[in-house]
Amino acid sequence: MLPSSGPLIPRLASVIGPEHVLTGPAMAPYLTERRGLFKGRAIAVARPGSTEEVAAIVRIARESGTPIVPQGGNTGLVGGQTPAGNPPALVLSLTRLNRIRSLDPDGDTMVIEAGATLAEARRAAESIDRLYPLTLAPEEFCTIGGTLATNAGGLNVLAYGSARDFVLGLEVVLSNGHVWNGLRTLRKDNTGYDLKHIFTGSEGTLGIITAAALKLYPRPRSVATLLAGVPDPEAALALFRRARTEAGPDVTAAEIIPAFGMQLAARQLGRPMPLRDTHDWYVLLELSSVFAGGLDGVMEKIANGARVDGDVSDCVLADSPESRRELWALRETMSDAQGLAGGSIKHDVSVPVKDVPAFIRAATKAALATVPGCRPCPFGHLGDGNVHFNISQPENADKDAFIARWNDMNAAVHEIVRQFGGSIAAEHGVGRLKPHLMAGVKSEVELNLMRALKRTLDPENIFNPGAILPPSR
Repeated sequence: MLPSSGPLIPRLASVIGPEHVLTGPAMAPYLTERRGLFKGRAIAVARPGSTEEVAAIVRIARESGTPIVPQGGNTGLVGGQTPAGNPPALVLSLTRLNRIRSLDPDGDTMVIEAGATLAEARRAAESIDRLYPLTLAPEEFCTIGGTLATNAGGLNVLAYGSARDFVLGLEVVLSNGHVWNGLRTLRKDNTGYDLKHIFTGSEGTLGIITAAALKLYPRPRSVATLLAGVPDPEAALALFRRARTEAGPDVTAAEIIPAFGMQLAARQLGRPMPLRDTHDWYVLLELSSVFAGGLDGVMEKIANGARVDGDVSDCVLADSPESRRELWALRETMSDAQGLAGGSIKHDVSVPVKDVPAFIRAATKAALATVPGCRPCPFGHLGDGNVHFNISQPENADKDAFIARWNDMNAAVHEIVRQFGGSIAAEHGVGRLKPHLMAGVKSEVELNLMRALKRTLDPENIFNPGAILPPSR
């Protein structure tokens, strides 16, 4: 039985100051995730300002039997940052841990605290003429700790990898209140188990990331961005394949967008459609290089060859940084723009790149069979196989009635994902939205290994209980 909040609040206040312990209505922004799918309940929100304060809070929570839900910028899309409310938890907001501890241009590394935003990390890297390549739409709000805890993907996975690939070391508060200082910036360290990868992607269930040592990269000196209208997903894949052949590792992004999604995005931004005619599908392709100049010519060669083969119907090449930003705005507003079409059932899935066109066709057929008249809007990262298979309600349908079919639609789409050997959680994580689906995509051997890690690192189950793992059978 959870103790009353009375004794807990003064103890927390004595560690971090009463102004950093929020209760009552002040907690509201921390208890609802951005889509409103999850609304939590908490004893309090604690806002520590140092790793030592985080460790002290964990010790207090452990002694009192209080669950802890770590939270960064509260931008997650699967509810992993939202307290379930039964029993009420302590929300641990890490946004005050926001210092850049060190920048090393020779080693191409940065040590940064978990509460710093992604935008702050990118600006810090730019200050020493380097690139931190993780790119997400809510970069001004999402935090480094959150992106690592969820192993965030984003727009540049194709060229640089996901958040896990940037981690050289971590500082983590463990469930007993001890601090593991693994902030090594070594590129080579073969001394046993690679502990940092246990915590990266664990969604706060194994430990609380308080700081990270991250890889940096040379800043691109030239960028070429193309928006192409294509007849179908097969042509989109052919364009991507041609780009990889012509430009190799300089292909840094390849996004696929359906006409329905492009129309919504243009409407959301108050702009006309970006090409003269409307096309069934669009590809946003980007090249970047550390060498100055030359990429526009490479991109034109790619586009011209695709035109000859019938894979590109029309295209536009960004001719300035401003026009490049305008093209990317169409892609980055895609998810929010779906609100213009009413209710939306969303899926974050991945399949092998070669199977993206076949998956889109099969999943579209399954969605229409489940809810006739629905409007699929599959878009996303063509280059790494991550498709946001979002489905808008039928025109003039009742939104609540459509959303009530969420589980039915999940079952239909996820069955297609399974047939292609894909993943039901490509880049957003599992959180509280998908634990019940884990048994259908993970073997009992895998789940038992994950449970064993959880029992070892968090034997009293105080860190984010209910996230990721389904109950044992």
